[in-house]
Amino acid sequence: MILREEEFRKEAIKFSAYLMSISARTAPKSKGEDDVEIVYVDGEEKEKLAEEMIKIGKEKDIYGFVRDGESLRKSEAVLLIGVSGKPINLNCGACGMSCEELKKERKEGKDYFGPNCAFKLIDLGIAIGSAVKLASIINVDNRIMYRIGTIARKLGYAKSDVVMGIPLASLGKNPFFDREQKKEQKNNKK
Repeated sequence: MILREEEFRKEAIKFSAYLMSISARTAPKSKGEDDVEIVYVDGEEKEKLAEEMIKIGKEKDIYGFVRDGESLRKSEAVLLIGVSGKPINLNCGACGMSCEELKKERKEGKDYFGPNCAFKLIDLGIAIGSAVKLASIINVDNRIMYRIGTIARKLGYAKSDVVMGIPLASLGKNPFFDREQKKEQKNNKK
């Protein structure tokens, strides 16, 4: 059998995402409480996610959603990593209130459910950092994107209170950096 890289690229990305999910899952968690959610999305669902980002960006005139949606289209897949932000009952005050107050204040916001326990957000950051570090080691193009996570929540792909998206690609040029800027941004740099 002879296979060209283009023929197994999607499977290589999927395998990479599986390994990244192990890195995220085994990352340290506050008080040993694991509230991290990990979801792999590709194919039609990934395209639907990209289309929704572009649609929202055009409707609300938010260029970043359009740009990130176009970047997502160039990817093979996206790994969603999220966390439930419920308090872990340390009463540390990092969120600005007691754990009991935080429980009472939590509600759906513009993009996420919150406010959130600072320790749970730290857990999310460590899980994401662990996943993208592995992607970097194995040379899978990636970028952490807030906008992907917000739309993934709205589409019901992820249930966590806070979700980030990590698009994955294996191309000759990383599609997630050196992206086209809006004309006004280019003019402001001159």
